[in-house]
Amino acid sequence: MVDEFERRIAALAGRRFAVAVSSGTAAIDLLMSELGVDPSWTVIAPTLTFIATVGPAWHRGAKPVFVDCDASGCVDLTLLAKALSDARRERRGTKSGGILYIGVDLYGRCCDHGAIAALCRRHGAVFVNDAAEAVGATWNGLPSGSAGFASVYSFNGNKIFTTSGGGALLTDDPGVAERARKRSQQSREPFPWYQHEEVGYNYRMSNILASVGLAQLAKLPRILKARARNRAFYAARCRTLPSVEGENNWLTVALLGSSAGRDALLSRLAAANIEARHVWKPLHLQPVFAGCRTYGGAVAERLFETGVCLPSGTGLTSADRRRIAACLGDDGTESAR
Repeated sequence: MVDEFERRIAALAGRRFAVAVSSGTAAIDLLMSELGVDPSWTVIAPTLTFIATVGPAWHRGAKPVFVDCDASGCVDLTLLAKALSDARRERRGTKSGGILYIGVDLYGRCCDHGAIAALCRRHGAVFVNDAAEAVGATWNGLPSGSAGFASVYSFNGNKIFTTSGGGALLTDDPGVAERARKRSQQSREPFPWYQHEEVGYNYRMSNILASVGLAQLAKLPRILKARARNRAFYAARCRTLPSVEGENNWLTVALLGSSAGRDALLSRLAAANIEARHVWKPLHLQPVFAGCRTYGGAVAERLFETGVCLPSGTGLTSADRRRIAACLGDDGTESAR
């Protein structure tokens, strides 16, 4: 089941190889191991993302640097260019370590993979793409997961499709795939007994979860259509993050006029027993990252202050949408604008 799931996921991502693992975070950690990320590395990432994007780098002692987003929620390319340029200048004459940029396809919308790849080449940085939220999305006709030195998918319970818990490392390099697969299975050497020349991880996906993933993959076109219907429903009733061509509509984000408006909508939804969430709190505002260098930040802060992640599940019914519309106010037309 795992072998077949890996073949299918690699094809979906337009990659030669996929390594199915226990989570998207595990896939990022395996890439950190492959690159040798340690305290001598600078790891740059968007500030508007989930902590797992940079968590493995933090555990390895690397220096995190955060970059603001633009109005779409994806990274601001001008600020990213500045961050990469500064990191390269600061590393001149340094022989150890390197620069890693982890791009994020936020809420199922791909960042500009081509522009980011060009910036990373110009400044000598490695580009890894965190496509955890963007399975099934495309950029410029290319699938999410196809960009960068390697990329990562997540199949957590709340993702576009799920294996309950799980993820994948995606690459075109057979050596990277082979080493990641070995490390995900405790780095056992090919002996008739348990022999180890390095310490690996227990990150492998189980056959049972892979079989769930295969069943979900067969439903992906239907899932994407359902998510697009949700998006269209909300776009007709409230102000949302601008639509981006090729997005998988994992989550639709309503933009309110203020933090008070955000909190009022969250309260109305909660009172009706409808789950909704805040937009990701920017990483540069997280206490654990206090003092980390940040380029910009005001746009991400504004999205956090005014954004609400609306119910976007594939199983939403017409009755569910009517209940949600009532909470938006006047069928949603006014209160969320």
